[in-house]
Amino acid sequence: MTDNSNQYLNQLKELGKRNAKLSESLAQLLSQYENVSTNNEQYQNLLREFGLDEVSRRQQQKGIRQFRMVSMLYIVVYGFRELSRLEDAGKQLDILDEIIFELTDISRKYNMMKIATVGDNILFASGIPTHEDEAQVEIVDDNVVFNTEVSKETKTSPIDASLAAYEMMNKVAEIRQNTNCVWNISVGLHTGPAMGRFANQKAVPYALQGYNVLTVSRLALCANVGEIMMSPMTNALVKEFFIMEKACTIPVKYSGTMDLYQLKDLRPEMKGDSEENPYSEAFDLSYSRLQFMDIQELMLDTLEKMLPANLYYHNVKHTIDVTTEVELIGWSEGLPETDVLLLKVAALFHDTGHIIKYGAGHEENSCKFVQAILPNFKYSQEKIDKIKRIIMATKLPHQPNDIMESVIQDADLDYLGRADFIPVSNDLYRELKERNMVGTIDQWNENQIKFISAHQYYTKTAHSLREVNKQIQIERIKAQLPQ
Repeated sequence: MTDNSNQYLNQLKELGKRNAKLSESLAQLLSQYENVSTNNEQYQNLLREFGLDEVSRRQQQKGIRQFRMVSMLYIVVYGFRELSRLEDAGKQLDILDEIIFELTDISRKYNMMKIATVGDNILFASGIPTHEDEAQVEIVDDNVVFNTEVSKETKTSPIDASLAAYEMMNKVAEIRQNTNCVWNISVGLHTGPAMGRFANQKAVPYALQGYNVLTVSRLALCANVGEIMMSPMTNALVKEFFIMEKACTIPVKYSGTMDLYQLKDLRPEMKGDSEENPYSEAFDLSYSRLQFMDIQELMLDTLEKMLPANLYYHNVKHTIDVTTEVELIGWSEGLPETDVLLLKVAALFHDTGHIIKYGAGHEENSCKFVQAILPNFKYSQEKIDKIKRIIMATKLPHQPNDIMESVIQDADLDYLGRADFIPVSNDLYRELKERNMVGTIDQWNENQIKFISAHQYYTKTAHSLREVNKQIQIERIKAQLPQ
């Protein structure tokens, strides 16, 4: 056997291992979606049995909510002692107003909400789920609307809060240099659960309460002027992006001690090369990995809630299938991780158009979802256009123009060469039959034979994994036809 043959066999073995691992992950994810309703019902039954649902109901009636993971940023303002000795106190107060305005503007940039002001100290927070009774994604006159007022907890909230603190500190340093003002700040960062009391205000829907709110204020007070101090929890979540330095250890009531960490700077490999490009490709990639989980959660939840119930093929399972398969094929074809991530995002969106209208033209409608939603995840228009192009490539007949279009086309029709082809094909037939889009099962099978016979896989990976089994499916279908 030649060296090339050995190398090819080794590649197939590695591909098989990765396929098995992804298949296991897919099975676990599908199991979670299939069991969530049952688990929720059991949970509610237990709450009723022990009377705990009444406690929750009373808390909600009082406007109290429990938030699982909130990223909090607390700012302490310094300079008032010096103010009393200055002749230009009025001018200095104007500069303070400018600083507060700039800090608030930065907070909005990073999706943080001003929760409270205590004198001139400010509490910002992100990751607070608001307006949970409202949908984030809505369809209005066949157009997709993303409701930005419906805030959700995200995996990137601790990073966003740290970036906000970093930019706030730099902004204050810039203002101090330009104006020679007396003002300075220290910042505390903490991530953890919090309790919210309904504030009945549109700008600030909840007032945060609880021990972690006290903790973040203490972190800011422990920091020296001009420093950013964070808790171990936040440090663990953001240390991939920032240079951190253990600063001190403080006692914590009922919990022993807590190590505090000072945020020094962005890691060199995370810095961009200019003010226009402040973050490097390594930063974008690491951030995008986390962000993908937020996008995936949003889109699978949207599909679960908004797709018609009688989509037996074009459902959440199919979307998960394609998302898993583009990753498998993409890695095997040697694509960079940035392209694999774009393919996975495209796979999550590629059938959302069926929410607006089933059938022909759903690819264009899927692109509406992309354009409405991804800017809120800070995707550039260049990336958005690329994702839309990948989605449009799933439109039949297939004519791939590059490797990424080939990958998603092969992933979308991966089932043609899988062992579960017959039940999956039957689901598609049932879906089309209920819409009067197909005839008898025999006619369907005859059309399937023609379609599969004409179909081809475009990537080496899909061809090596599925082509042989695809030919077997043709014989299986022929066996079902009347003799």
